[in-house]
Amino acid sequence: MGSVSTRSELAQKASELKALGKKVVTTNGCFDILHVGHVRFLKAARALGDVLIVGLNTDRSVRKLKGEKRPIQSENDRAEILSSLGCVDYVCLFDEDTPVEFIKALKPDFHAKGADYKPSDLAETPVVEAGGGKLEIIDLVPGKSTTSIVGKIGVS
Repeated sequence: MGSVSTRSELAQKASELKALGKKVVTTNGCFDILHVGHVRFLKAARALGDVLIVGLNTDRSVRKLKGEKRPIQSENDRAEILSSLGCVDYVCLFDEDTPVEFIKALKPDFHAKGADYKPSDLAETPVVEAGGGKLEIIDLVPGKSTTSIVGKIGVS
């Protein structure tokens, strides 16, 4: 089971792990209503290395990205749920519009994103590469998304 930590704590931890030869993987997202697509994505991300650190958008940043009716679940609830997954080692809340500062601090060996993104469209791609890491694109599970679940239950 993982833990929720601050960016500075995780930057130190990532540095220590890398010094021990461990491969650090990061990813980020809202993870508002956890579903099978999230779980498969997180397992695939974790398989890229030895430690998976998830950057989790705060409630404020989710509202900015998804609209005033989101998130459905609070940042603390989302962080607790994510940190309870066996494939997630650490969770870190971030309030910025992009995970750039999170990635600058952690300098991962790999940063995973879903196949709904292109590396050239992501603000974090040059930051990952400048830190010596590699951006990895992971296939999504067709038809599985928080947006589709929210649509089914009538919350838009």
